[in-house]
Amino acid sequence: MGTARTTAPSATNRLDRRKARTRQSLVEAAVRLIADGRGDRASIQEITDEADIGFGSFYNHFNSKEQLFQTASEEVLERWGQMIDAACVGLDDPAQVFAASLRISGRLAWTHPEIAGFITGAGLQLLDTDLGLAPRALRDIQAGQAANRFSFANAQIALSAVAGGLLGLLRLHEDQPDAIEESSVEELTEASLRLLGIPAAQARRLARLPLPPVTAW
Repeated sequence: MGTARTTAPSATNRLDRRKARTRQSLVEAAVRLIADGRGDRASIQEITDEADIGFGSFYNHFNSKEQLFQTASEEVLERWGQMIDAACVGLDDPAQVFAASLRISGRLAWTHPEIAGFITGAGLQLLDTDLGLAPRALRDIQAGQAANRFSFANAQIALSAVAGGLLGLLRLHEDQPDAIEESSVEELTEASLRLLGIPAAQARRLARLPLPPVTAW
């Protein structure tokens, strides 16, 4: 009896870990498929092949591929958003926080191309999620408005404009990597700050301050 009591929890833990690994494999496969632009076309069979798991295991974790892709989007973007939050701790000026966050996100094309591909694959649908980059950018814009740093009246429109610029930069680098330099991130950030109402000289300075370190992905 004593042996049964000690081994049963261990067996349960192994099963839980195996389930967690299978689920994570599916999520990572979804990320790769979206990054490759195949998310909409992929079948469940293709997803499980990409994850290197059995077809039947899919429904032990997700009801549909749409649910899987939604989960993948939320997990990847929330994790990256948390990393940006951690990098910006200690920055008091909301305009500097916004600038640093946008520059870190823009540099994904060079530092984390798989995440950049995921973002361009998801497109403006990212604005509809309550997790990840979009709600944080909106928060930062609203903080800048509240502090009288940003004069752009409609935060949602400002968010859409900035998101379009970021997606365009990431897409251009993805399609023509030799045609765009990393300094374009600063140019986009400067233009975005000016759009929000920051004077030109301040916008240029904020877009070129040393970036805080970001924890490795």
